[in-house]
Amino acid sequence: MLAWLRKVNDKAAPPVPASQRSARERLLFSSALAVVRVSLLVSPRPAAMLARRVFAGNGKKIAESLEKHAPAGIAAVVDERYGDDPDMLLDVVRPADAAAPLPLFLWVHGGAFIGGSKDELLGYFKVIASHGYVVAAPRYSLAPEHHYPTPPRQLMRALEYLQENADRLGIDPSRIVLGGDSAGAHIAAQLGALATSPQYADAVGVASTVRGDQVRAVVLACGPFDMRLARDGSEIARPLVQLVLWAYSGKRDALRDPFYWTWSVVDNLSPAFPPALVTVGNADPLRAHSVRLVDALDAQGVETETVFFPDSYQPRLNHEYQFDLDSAEGQAFLERLLAFLRRRLA
Repeated sequence: MLAWLRKVNDKAAPPVPASQRSARERLLFSSALAVVRVSLLVSPRPAAMLARRVFAGNGKKIAESLEKHAPAGIAAVVDERYGDDPDMLLDVVRPADAAAPLPLFLWVHGGAFIGGSKDELLGYFKVIASHGYVVAAPRYSLAPEHHYPTPPRQLMRALEYLQENADRLGIDPSRIVLGGDSAGAHIAAQLGALATSPQYADAVGVASTVRGDQVRAVVLACGPFDMRLARDGSEIARPLVQLVLWAYSGKRDALRDPFYWTWSVVDNLSPAFPPALVTVGNADPLRAHSVRLVDALDAQGVETETVFFPDSYQPRLNHEYQFDLDSAEGQAFLERLLAFLRRRLA
């Protein structure tokens, strides 16, 4: 399923031609597509469970790769409960020798709203924490068992919990950055919008637990942000998009639900939205979302920084390229991220 996602057609990243795929790849590709299409005749659940298993398998590989880069001297609190729901657990990492309160960097993991895990990114969080930050990584409830807007509501509770326990966890709650990857980038962007637009918070029905002036910036990697793009894409892409929309919204035709359109972050920005660092690979199927988000932020007068790549850039950079710290591009984004945090949290 993840391999399929990376091969979905968009204007920037044409799929691998069938003639260039191995027989095994073609079989797996066709099988995954068939499972999704059959599933969507009755329910998103079977295909979502398949996707979740694939995400979990790839997540283990990501975790192993990132842990190689994790520095020593990091203290971690793992699976601390921040709310009553079973999924409301978070990890907190910080330099073990830190004496003063540190800025908070909250990161939301991806997984198409139906999978993924905070656990696979712990090595990445340790790298960031070593530069003088408390990094919090919440778990949240997944679709199709739970529907929008459950994750942003839970993560607002996580932010409230972290502030309530700021002294114990060594957090300076006046300096917060929100970040995320893939679906987590969407959720992080939505948190930023909820914190800076009372009208949007009312429309979504999720009250902000942080003030806009506390949220100094957002970091958004490879996310979806524009509901209009759900209507675009190739014939191959549409079943996956339909799966995610149905699973997360709880409705077969989510695009006809006026409330679900509050999901579309690009339509709910204000000039008060936090300064943003946005990145996406040149072969990412979600690339157009990041481009549209930056255009919408620019139109609101929001400060933005981007790490984008030309269409011709080689090697082609797929979804979540930034977590490959064995690559020059992954290291380059990490340096940009750390520089961005220094400026915004000084």
